[in-house]
Amino acid sequence: MTSTTQANIITNSAKRRIKIFDTTLRDGEQAPGASMKPEQKIVIARQLARLGVDTIEPGFAISSPGEFQAIQQISRELQNVEICGFARCVKADIDSAVAATQDAARRRLHLFISASQIHLDFQLRKTQDEVIEMLRGMVAYGKQFVDQIEFSPMDASRSSEEFLFRVVEAAIEEGATIINIPDTMGYALPEEFGPLFTRVREGVRGGDKVIYSTHCHNDLGLAVANSLAAIRHGVTQVEVSVNGVGERAGNCSLEELVMAIETRGDSMGVETGIVTEHIYETSRMVSRTMHFPIAFNKPIVGRNAFQHESGIHQDGLLKNRNTYEIMDPEAMGIPRSMIILGKHSGRHAIKHKISEFGVKLNDAEMEDFYNRFKEKADEQKIITDDVMMQLLGESTDTIVQPYSLVDLQVLAGSSRSRIASITIYSSADGKEQTYTGAGEGPLEAVIQCIREAMPVDAIFEDLEIHSLSTGEDAFGEAVVTVSSGDQRNIGTAIHRDIILAAARAYVSAVNGVILARKISEAHKEASGE
Repeated sequence: MTSTTQANIITNSAKRRIKIFDTTLRDGEQAPGASMKPEQKIVIARQLARLGVDTIEPGFAISSPGEFQAIQQISRELQNVEICGFARCVKADIDSAVAATQDAARRRLHLFISASQIHLDFQLRKTQDEVIEMLRGMVAYGKQFVDQIEFSPMDASRSSEEFLFRVVEAAIEEGATIINIPDTMGYALPEEFGPLFTRVREGVRGGDKVIYSTHCHNDLGLAVANSLAAIRHGVTQVEVSVNGVGERAGNCSLEELVMAIETRGDSMGVETGIVTEHIYETSRMVSRTMHFPIAFNKPIVGRNAFQHESGIHQDGLLKNRNTYEIMDPEAMGIPRSMIILGKHSGRHAIKHKISEFGVKLNDAEMEDFYNRFKEKADEQKIITDDVMMQLLGESTDTIVQPYSLVDLQVLAGSSRSRIASITIYSSADGKEQTYTGAGEGPLEAVIQCIREAMPVDAIFEDLEIHSLSTGEDAFGEAVVTVSSGDQRNIGTAIHRDIILAAARAYVSAVNGVILARKISEAHKEASGE
């Protein structure tokens, strides 16, 4: 049977369940600067369990006492997910991994050893026969403690097939139940990597008796493609990390792989058990914990993944979301904010945004607003909500926003609390009032002031600050997310002073909450509810 024929049979059969093996807490944490405290790893592990991953690889137990304790607590607490201990083919590693995971309800041991000649020559400095002897002894040793043994021949995609077959065959003979073939250096091409699994299955004694897994790195941007190729050739487990974090360019991205299967699973004949509504929350948690920002154009969870500025795209989306979106962002827990206004935006999208503020413009007002909008859009990349409301006020000679930030002063120093003073204008009573607050940082002090000035039950959920240019005169963009009940609002602002930008963004987000409530109440009155 040819590789192509077998791949077609796999594709056309009933849906296979692809198990998601998450290595965010092990390989992901090995990315430079991504190190986490034990208590942070435990919080993320809980979230991974809520997300529905099948197996968590929580760390490298022998690396430190804190790592050991974190793995131990995760194993004790998360009884509904399989826990995998990670170890080199070294007795001390195995002992540590086994001890750390001994309280897990379900566990496995993941052993690895190098298989490429370049690794044998320059890293292990051992012959092929010596490597075979090492792995045989250690797989057999680990089998005494754990029924499920996963074995990985490291750098398999750069190994000779002859030696790869010998390594895999030896591991199976000693009791390995899962064979993970990794593209450790991200070197493989999908058309090469997928068929490799078929050749191993057919060419190794006992190769048809074990489960196959893959672990792909993203050095050439092919980690997800290679993982999908492996799935087409019979793999039933894929090792991933949230946001694709990991060594060098990272691992196969959990959210990208899962949503590729979710979106195209019918054509592939596969599915996962991931609860997609937790994807965005999990991504944000890992990003914040590791202090790794997510690229704007990152698929699935990037800021621009479901946002559109082009007038043609905006018009199509407003008529039917499926015109320019193949996934529903809200099904992944992503706030619906698909329309971003800028110089490429058309009248249809602008009218839609105005309606979200509960404002109606006559033809003359709309024309005046449109001209003001285009002039402003030439000055800055994005027309934020606070700028939008200012332009509306200028076009209608009215105050649109419930509250406006009139003035802000911050006193900062190295040896005392930061003190902030803000002046807020309330359109409800037409008055300005000044408030003061203190905090450990200038932003905390400002937020305390605004909370007092705008008594709305909105929780300050998240803040992102981005530089929009370089140099001393760089502009910063602040994006603030607030939540109130089931509603989540995002406010944005741009200024050279990032504290002022964050303050304006926060005011804008809270104004959004107030306006949304007014519009909801108006709809209820109109419908007689």
